[in-house]
Amino acid sequence: MNSPLAPILTVAEVRLLETANAAAGLMDRAGRAVADLAERMLAARAGPVLVLAGPGNNGGDALVAATELRRRFHDVEVVLPGAAASLPPDAATAYRAFVAAGGSTVTAPGPRSPALVIDGLFGMGLSREPAEPWSALIGWANACGAPILAIDVPSGLNAATGHAFDVAIRAHTTLACIALKPGMLTGDGPDACGTIVVDKLGLDVDAQPHGSCLAWSGVAATLPEVLARRIRNVNKGTFGTLGILGGTEGMGGALILAGRAALRTGAGKVWLGFLMPNPPKLDTGMPELMLRHAGVVLDANPDALVIGPGLGTSEAARSLLSRALALPIPVALDADALNILARDRALQATVAQRDAPTLATPHPGEAARVLGISTEDVQRDRVAAAHELARMLQASVVLKGVGSVIVHRDATWAINASGGPALATPGSGDVLCGFLGALLAQRIPAHEAMPLAVCLHGAAADHLVAHGIGPLGLTASELPDAARALLNAATRRG
Repeated sequence: MNSPLAPILTVAEVRLLETANAAAGLMDRAGRAVADLAERMLAARAGPVLVLAGPGNNGGDALVAATELRRRFHDVEVVLPGAAASLPPDAATAYRAFVAAGGSTVTAPGPRSPALVIDGLFGMGLSREPAEPWSALIGWANACGAPILAIDVPSGLNAATGHAFDVAIRAHTTLACIALKPGMLTGDGPDACGTIVVDKLGLDVDAQPHGSCLAWSGVAATLPEVLARRIRNVNKGTFGTLGILGGTEGMGGALILAGRAALRTGAGKVWLGFLMPNPPKLDTGMPELMLRHAGVVLDANPDALVIGPGLGTSEAARSLLSRALALPIPVALDADALNILARDRALQATVAQRDAPTLATPHPGEAARVLGISTEDVQRDRVAAAHELARMLQASVVLKGVGSVIVHRDATWAINASGGPALATPGSGDVLCGFLGALLAQRIPAHEAMPLAVCLHGAAADHLVAHGIGPLGLTASELPDAARALLNAATRRG
């Protein structure tokens, strides 16, 4: 990603910008940007540039790029299976310019091996499975062995949802025209897009309402002042007391992971409230944690609560959740707390009516249960699912997974770009809850704490992988030390 806090526009928002700037020659700008990036990707690679031009304006962008690359003396072959006469007006103009410059098209790739394939088949408007002959071209491109440069969105990827059809381009690089689209960053999007380069085509995208793409380089530059620890006249109480509730029989590790993560990220005091009848008295790995019965923690008036790690779904767990929701403090709901909500409409209403901040951290299965739909439905449109959860619960929600989607109760939203497969490990979500709870205990507002915790969580994994720890075999208990190191490094720079 070439911008640490790049704006994300929905497909509808991009369409409005295109319409408002119809006289600006956006197709010519896009085609030249594609040609520039194609030249950088070619470097010393030998062979022709094979351009796949589709039946719409994405094909027009491809034809402009082909014309420009020919003008720069590159060997270019354009595959245009459809009839040129059926191209939309701007794309038809691009086709005529290509032919006038001496270019010609073929209906299928020739025998020569390309140095680069430019995917200009379908853009962000595709909403159904590509049919023949387009599906055959996508299959050929993926199998040809050459790097693929996708124009705007890889063909076969839904730009709005991140759902890739069975036949979809797997690009080496994607040039996102005007702005990032949600589907590029979540679900199948990151695997389909490869490296993403954004070209705003000269438009003032930042002036538009938009979501945000979170990258650690940008988030780290705007950390809340409390994390810098610059004021000397403080004590542990200054940084808040966090209660973490859960830990039923056989699930105590979830609570300990969350607690250790919270201390590593600045909570002044952390009380672990276990639901099991005989909780441990001490965490020998971190004796600074205070281990108690769950009810004792609730009665002790913490500054913020996390409830759910290892909680179970018993009646005792439901009662504990009901009591937690009644407290006038920030409450983060995770794991079994969400599974209890999914079965209890009255508790859902209680959550939605809270005055104090509520935060929720579901994975797709938990989100599906709360929404009353299938996990597959959630994954088909992760952005819509996260928005609906935030609306239903009147909460800040992160739908975890590839490109975690964050939506706040006011409908502002972001997609996180940090992290990767290393986070697919047991206890990873418990550590995220610990980070989130620690930030809330330090009185960081929910709309700041949620994106910071999520981005930090991914960045900690990235940091470990960069230093040779993972992705294979990285464990959740390794994340808190990395997160602490990142936070301290960022505040020292500030």
